[in-house]
Amino acid sequence: MAQYRVGRLQQEIQREVDDILLKRVRDPRVQGITITGVKATGDLQQATIFYSTLKDDEKDQEQVQKGLDKATGLIRGELGHRLSIYVTPEIHFEKDQSIQYGSKIDELINKLKREQ
Repeated sequence: MAQYRVGRLQQEIQREVDDILLKRVRDPRVQGITITGVKATGDLQQATIFYSTLKDDEKDQEQVQKGLDKATGLIRGELGHRLSIYVTPEIHFEKDQSIQYGSKIDELINKLKREQ
């Protein structure tokens, strides 16, 4: 039963953070990012929010991370108002590597097809 609650909360955090980034955060560094997932601990004290961006440049990705780190307090405060839970989890942002990994696998498969 607890896993079901954690899963629902993860989905709700993802939806709300996406909305907060779109409507409340004015930092140009975080414009155009997509929230791809949320992983919360079992006690709901911490949540890692995974994001992706279309910017491939390493310098741009560092700027996005800095913008998200700076907006963490605002986002957590807004989550506290929007979610009906006792304690708002501490949030951390992390770049989602699965998209890059998937494109690398796709590239390798296409390379094998061309060789055959």
